[in-house]
Amino acid sequence: MIETITIKNVATYDNVGVQVTGLKKINFIYGSNGCGKTTISNFIFDNAELKYSNCSIVWKNTIPINTLIYNKEFRERNFGKGKLNGVFTLGEATAEQIKTIEDKTEELKLIKADGLKKRETQTSQIDKKDTLENNFKELVWTKIYKRYEPIFKDAFVGTLQKESFKGKLLQEFSSNTTALDTFENLKEKAKTIFGEVPHTIPPINSISFDKIIEIENKEIWKKIIVGKADVDIAKLIQKLNLNDWVNQGREFIQGDKTCPFCQEKTITEDFKKQLENFFDETYLNDIKSIKELKQEYNSQVENLINELNSVEIGQKDFKNTKLNVDRFSAYLKTLISQNTTNSELLNNKVKEPSRSVELITLREQLDLLAELITNANTEIKAHNDIVANFNTEKNNLIKAIWKLIIEEFKTEITKFNTDKNGFQVGITALQTQIDLKLAQHKALDIEIKNLSKNVTSIQPTINEINRLLKSYGFLNFEIVPTTEEGFYQIQREDGTIAETTLSEGEITFITFLYFLQLAKGGVSEDTVNDERILVIDDPISSLDSNVLFVVSTLIKEIIKDIKLDVGNIKQLILLTHNVYFHKEVSFIDGRTKNCNNTNFWILRKNDKITTLQSFLIENPIQSSYELLWKELKSGGLNSSLTIQNIMRRIIENYFKLLGKYGDDDLIQKFTTKEEQEICRSLICWINDGSHSINDDLYVELQDRTIETYKNVFKNIFLLTNHEGHYNMMMNISEIAH
Repeated sequence: MIETITIKNVATYDNVGVQVTGLKKINFIYGSNGCGKTTISNFIFDNAELKYSNCSIVWKNTIPINTLIYNKEFRERNFGKGKLNGVFTLGEATAEQIKTIEDKTEELKLIKADGLKKRETQTSQIDKKDTLENNFKELVWTKIYKRYEPIFKDAFVGTLQKESFKGKLLQEFSSNTTALDTFENLKEKAKTIFGEVPHTIPPINSISFDKIIEIENKEIWKKIIVGKADVDIAKLIQKLNLNDWVNQGREFIQGDKTCPFCQEKTITEDFKKQLENFFDETYLNDIKSIKELKQEYNSQVENLINELNSVEIGQKDFKNTKLNVDRFSAYLKTLISQNTTNSELLNNKVKEPSRSVELITLREQLDLLAELITNANTEIKAHNDIVANFNTEKNNLIKAIWKLIIEEFKTEITKFNTDKNGFQVGITALQTQIDLKLAQHKALDIEIKNLSKNVTSIQPTINEINRLLKSYGFLNFEIVPTTEEGFYQIQREDGTIAETTLSEGEITFITFLYFLQLAKGGVSEDTVNDERILVIDDPISSLDSNVLFVVSTLIKEIIKDIKLDVGNIKQLILLTHNVYFHKEVSFIDGRTKNCNNTNFWILRKNDKITTLQSFLIENPIQSSYELLWKELKSGGLNSSLTIQNIMRRIIENYFKLLGKYGDDDLIQKFTTKEEQEICRSLICWINDGSHSINDDLYVELQDRTIETYKNVFKNIFLLTNHEGHYNMMMNISEIAH
C-alpha cells in the first residue's frame, strides 16, 4: 500500500507542498475543481516525469504495488483511440479450475501476508537495534567521553565524534589486553607524556682532518732547500747565504747580459750555466712540492673551517642543541687564529725555501672540536632514543587508559554486545525466512499465472459491462469484440459504431465501467491475479444524478471488498469535488459513524497555492449535514426563524440529492392550507437557491409554534416515504431500543 504522498513544486503546489500521510485502505480526498486533485493522480500514474522531481511516494514495507489510475487522462488514453483493450478475467474456466486458482491465490496471499509480517518484525528488530545503538552511543559519550576527555584528551584523538568514539570503545573492549593500572597513576603519566611532544634531532656531521695533520707533519717544511754545492759559485752563494736572494733574482735575468743585481753587463753564458747547475732538478722539485702542499693544506683547512662555521651558526639558532656552543666557538676561534699563523709560515717557506719552518699543529683544536661534536652526537642519540621510546610510552599509556575505561564500564558494554548480537541473530534469521517466503511467493505466482493463461478470456468482461449498461438503462448501445483479437468497441443496436455519437456522460460512464473491469482483471493473462491499488479521480464528471448513485454503489462494493480483504484490490484513493457523491460513496451505514480503515482529507486552494487538511477517520463533508440534525435535536432552540432555517437547509441538502421531488410535489403531500404554507417556507430554497421574504414574513407573522414547524418537517419525510432517514438522523431507533 501507499503510506505517504508528497507533492511540491508542481502546478498549484509550492515549495512547501502537501504531504498526504497516514493513508489507509480507503482514502477520501475532497477538493473543488482546480485545487490539485488531478496533479496527485497524474503523479501516481507516472512519478518518473521530470516535473515531479520534488514529489515522492512512500510504500508500505518499501514494496510498490501496481496502481490503476482513473481520471480524465485515463478516459482519453483508452476511449480516445476508438477501441478498448480487452480485459482478461476468468471466463471459460470450470468450477474446479476456478477453485484451484482461488485456493492458490489465497495461499499466495497467506505467503505474502506471512512474508510481510516477518518483514515488519524484522524492521521492528532493526529499529530496536538502531535504538539500542543510539542509546548506547549517547550513554558512553555522556558518561565516558565527557568525563575523561579533559584529563585524557590525547587518548581520544581520532574519536571526537559520537559514532567513532563508540566504535573505538567496542574495538578496545574486544582486543585490549594491557595490564590494568590505577586512575591516579595514569593521570600522573598523562601530565608528562601528554605534554609537549619531543622531536627527533638530526646528528651533527663528524669532522675528518687526517690529511691536514699529515701535511703539517711533512719534513719538507723544516728542510733547508739550497742549490748544488759542487758548482763554482756555490761557495760564494752559501757563504753569503744568498740562496733565496739569488733564486728570486734569477727570474729577472733578461736575454741580454745585464745583471739584475748590479745592472751591469756582466752575465755570461758560463754564469747562466752555473746558475742552472746550482738550482738543479732536486731544488726545483722541492720548490714545487712545498707550493703544492701549501695549496692543498690551505684548501683542506679552509673547507673544514667553513664546515665548522656552519655547525656553529646552525647550533646557535637551535634551542634544543646538545652542542656546547660556547666552547665550540672558542676552539674554532683558536683554530682560525692558528691557521692564520700557519698560512703566513707557509707563505714564507714558499718565498724563502732555504728557511726551516715549523707549523703550529691544529690537531689539538681539531681534536677538541671533534670531541665536542662526538659528545653532542652522543646526547642527540640519547635524546632520539627517548623520542622513540616516548612514542612507545605514549601508545602504552593510551592503551592503559582505554583498558581502565572498558573495565569500569564492562557491565554496560557486555550487556550492549549481548543485546545487539541477539537482535542481529534475530534479524539474520528473519532475513532467511523472508528470502524463503519470497522464493515460495515467486514460484506460486508463476504457477497461478500459468493456470490463469489457460482459463482467462475477455468475453466475461464484455458480458459484465453490457449487463451493467442494460441494468442502469443504457439500452441503445453495447460493448462488442472487434475483428482484431483482444479489443472491444461500442456498437449501436443497428450495428453501427457508436463512438462519435455518444454523449459526454455516456462516454464517462462506459469508460468507468471498463475501468472497474480492469480493476478486477488484467490487460493480459499474466496480470489477472495481480494485487493492485485504485486511484479514482472525479468519476462522476458529466454524469446525471441517477448515474451518480450507480457509480457510488459500484465503488461502495469495491470498498466493501477492500475492507474484508476480498479480491486483489488492496487500497483505494478517491478524489472528488462533488459533495453529494462524496457523502454517498463514503456513507457506511445508519449506525456506524466512522471506520478505522478510512481516512479523510480536504484540498483547498488559497491565493493560487494548494493546502491540505487532514480529518483522520472523521468525515468532514458529512459532519456539516449531521451538525444541522444535531442542532435540530438540541432543546435550546427557541426562535422559530432559527429552527425554520435549519429545517430548510436539511430539506435542501437531502431532497436535492434525490432530485425527483419538486416544490409542489412536497407541498401537495399536506392536506391543510396551514401546513402547506409552512412546508412552502421550508422547501422554497430547493429550486431557486434562495428563500422568499414574503413567505418568511407570512409565516413569522402568523406566529407559528416551534412544535408546528417540527411536525411539518417530520411529515415531509413521512409523506415522501423517507421516515427511515428521519428516524436515523434523529436517533429514534436508538431511543426505541
